[in-house]
Formats: sequence, C-alpha cells, structure tokens
Amino acid sequence: MQYPALEVVVWGERACFTRPEMKVERVSYPVMTPSAARGILEAIYWKPEVYYQILEIWSLKKVEWFSIKRNEVSGKGSYSAAQDGKVIIADDPDRYRTQRATLGLREVRYLIKADIYQREHDDKDIAGHRAIFHRRVEKGACFHQPSLGCREFSADFAPPDGSEKPIEATEDLGRMLFDIDFDPRKDGKTGPAPGTGIPIFFSARLEKGILHIPQEYYQQLRWSRKESK
Repeated sequence: MQYPALEVVVWGERACFTRPEMKVERVSYPVMTPSAARGILEAIYWKPEVYYQILEIWSLKKVEWFSIKRNEVSGKGSYSAAQDGKVIIADDPDRYRTQRATLGLREVRYLIKADIYQREHDDKDIAGHRAIFHRRVEKGACFHQPSLGCREFSADFAPPDGSEKPIEATEDLGRMLFDIDFDPRKDGKTGPAPGTGIPIFFSARLEKGILHIPQEYYQQLRWSRKESK
C-alpha cells in the first residue's frame, strides 16, 4: 500500500551544514543536506526496524548568512588514549584550543518530506510506525533535541499547516553530501560497523526553493534495504 510522504517543518535561529571541501573553516551549504534531514527525523522517532529516505527538502525562508569565530579543539579524543593518560583539554590554548571561523545560516525554516521503510526483520505494520511518528511530531516529542548541522544549533519542529511555500530560488549547489554508507552490524548491536563509513555525494540543485533528492542513490547504501512503505 502506498502512503503519502511524511512531512515535518523544522526551524531554528542558526544552522551550518558544512561543505566537506572546506578543510579548516566551516562553510555551510545554503540548504539542509539529506543526511541532516534524516538525522532530524531519527531524533523524533527512531527504531532499528525502520529507516527513512528523504524525498524533498523545501527551503521556506530566504537564505541569510552570518559569520562567527568559535573556540574548537585541534585534536580528537578516544577511550584508549584516555586510558593512557592522553586527554584533550579544551581550555589549553597552547596545545588543543584553536579558533575557527564559521559561515552559517541565520533564521532557517525547512519542510522535510520523506518515506519510512521497514527492515526485513520487522513484523509490525508500517502504518503503526507512521502513526507513532505523526503523534510524536504533534506532541513535539523527540529522543534528543534535533540540530541543524551542528549540535549547538538546535532545531524546533512541528507538523505543516498547509501554508508552506518554498522560496523562489534556483541555483546549482555543486557536490553535496548525500549520506554515509556503512555496513550494518552483524554482532547484534545497533549503529554502523566500525571503520566502514564512506561518504556519497551527488550533484545538488535547488529548483524554485526545492531540493529534490535522487532516490537511486539509496540503492548504494548498505544499511538501506527498501522493503515496504
């Protein structure tokens, strides 16, 4: 049975969907990426039995930019390094702390359209998952606060009211991150198998404020198995 797409409106004061070609400074895409949209939906409702495929992302507000400098760390911590006494001290200006510029987006608002699919081991009716998702959006419930590219840029969300209209903007966005391909775990644990993440990119284009997501790219993702909507 074919169901209509899931829809949710998300907004926030700040956003940064970082372009990967910028090695040090953070520079945002002018619109949300598909992987960021999936992360927002999973923050609202996630189960290991289902996964999302993003169909469209509507940009509902004109793009406004902001620039800031933030204190970040130049290293990466790990549990094994901590066991050896090698810890990262974020306040140490001589070793770890570094200032980096961020060119981000201000006062953003998007409409996300997506499908939800079952994995092969799920015996629940997909209508049940859809109903739970709708209820959680209506109540504003989430497993953790959704974010807009960076964890400190939190997002609010609500169901659409039917008045949403995309902006009148058409432009090529270049190579955009589609998602991360990884092997599903075979040890019974959730999440990706360690060391298997491979980024997948696509040629993105904003058409009258709408970013259409090419669905054929989902066939390249090992964690994405299309079963039934």
